[in-house]
Amino acid sequence: MDITAIITSLLTLMAGIGVFLIACQMMSSNLEAASSEKLKTLFSKASGSKLLGVGIGALGTAAIQSSGATTVMTIGFVNAGIISLAQAATIIYGANIGTTVTAQIVALGMFGGNSVSTSVIFSAFAGLGAFLGVFAKKSSVKILGGILAGFGLLFVGLELMSGSMEAFAALEGVKTFLAGISHPLLLVLLGAVFTAIIQSSSVMTSIALAMVVTGLIGIDQGIFLTMGSNIGSCVVALIAGMTSGTNARRTALIHLLFNCSGVFLFLLAAWGLGWFDLSYGDFFERIFPSAPQVQLAMFHTFFNTTTVLLMLPLTGALVTMVRRLVPAKPVAKEAEFSLRYVDENMLRTPPVAVLQVKREIVRMAGIALSNVDRALEMATELDFAERPLFERRELELNFINRELIAFVVRLSGKSGLGEKDRNYLSGTYRNIRDLERIGDYAENIVEYATALADSHQQFSDDAKYEISQLKTLLHQLYDLAIIAYRNENFAALGKANIVEEEIDDYTQRMEAGHISRMEKGICTPSVGAQYLELSSNAERIADHLINLAKSIRTLKNNK
Repeated sequence: MDITAIITSLLTLMAGIGVFLIACQMMSSNLEAASSEKLKTLFSKASGSKLLGVGIGALGTAAIQSSGATTVMTIGFVNAGIISLAQAATIIYGANIGTTVTAQIVALGMFGGNSVSTSVIFSAFAGLGAFLGVFAKKSSVKILGGILAGFGLLFVGLELMSGSMEAFAALEGVKTFLAGISHPLLLVLLGAVFTAIIQSSSVMTSIALAMVVTGLIGIDQGIFLTMGSNIGSCVVALIAGMTSGTNARRTALIHLLFNCSGVFLFLLAAWGLGWFDLSYGDFFERIFPSAPQVQLAMFHTFFNTTTVLLMLPLTGALVTMVRRLVPAKPVAKEAEFSLRYVDENMLRTPPVAVLQVKREIVRMAGIALSNVDRALEMATELDFAERPLFERRELELNFINRELIAFVVRLSGKSGLGEKDRNYLSGTYRNIRDLERIGDYAENIVEYATALADSHQQFSDDAKYEISQLKTLLHQLYDLAIIAYRNENFAALGKANIVEEEIDDYTQRMEAGHISRMEKGICTPSVGAQYLELSSNAERIADHLINLAKSIRTLKNNK
């Protein structure tokens, strides 16, 4: 056996794997950037029926060419409480179907014979994509270049891997050794271990395709290696789940049990076929003669699709079992505050993470306004029963401010974001600060209320009425600002601007009314000072709310 030839083949295989993985990453990030709006729309509908969940998982994975990213993102959704475990399970089912697209693309690239192979033709896209990426001016063209370059490099890596397999196939010792590895369980185990190491089922499946095409292994050996890759692909989800909350761990376990169940059922069926001297390879060789790459790619699709069809009716039972296997943590151990819609796992799918950031900011705005309501209530009624809740919500606002900005910093550094998403993220820092400042102004109002209570004074009935009207205007502005911000609704922004101007006029009238009451002796100068400060703070709260709505202007040119 030629040691030099073996070492050269191993190094070539490693080079091929490296290029293939980089190609997958390039395609994934650029496809995400190109389809970010569609992805966000797709995953925002993740709370529908089982079939819808399967469709979302399949389409999402096919779009970004990464079942791992889809699964980890789904874990983030569950951890944030956006979707249920059952809904997450169906998305994971769909991701397993979507991931078979890669194998079909790779199989397509293995045709050619004596003519120019499709693999070489597709590899040429790497040069075209690189040319566009270097010389193009528009970001959309650069993204297209990244997609083409990734697509081409996919086949460059495949050519390297296939070349190493051909070299191995020329070594009789290697062929004899591999021919001896025929037990289905051992092949499944090898496929699982190798996939777990490289954390890519696409690479494992592509290597199996290359080995089958070069005659290094038989079709049935390739089939069992591919089945094992499904189990090994669970490692990424397990790592993500173990570092997150209870429901995230349950989701990761669902992924593992689902994939293991499919492998178990197909191994059982293979054992049954063996009694009749039949195998999966026999069937697919008859259906797709003289095309081993198609045989294996089609089995991969058949295997994953059939597993989904078998497991879909059992989703409820699977969720129940997982809940028992992973019991809920005691409440005392949970963090006091947390980000509801944002999770570290979502960084794997940046466009969807952007959508979740917006949801978290809307939630933060709601908390800020609720504290304004409590503050105004304390100022007018001098009832401090809700002060502990007020202080807790203020601490929560500070927590969200700190943690969400940190998350946005990490998200902004990710590839796979379109120009519109990057413009949006650049404005979120001010949005978050605006909402945190609203909480600070609410604190100021509570301090004015405390000063009134300590001096045994209170606002006049006229002042209380004006404050109640101001509160109504603030709520009108908040509703319009949120509609404008959440839906990029410029009509709502126009209406919000009108209400904000009304608040400016109204606070001026409040000041004029206060002066009139002072002249009449209805209120004292010390009470009046607190009233003027309250009016001024309310006007600044309105400014911060309108800032949130106005932030959509930076996105107008990116529609």
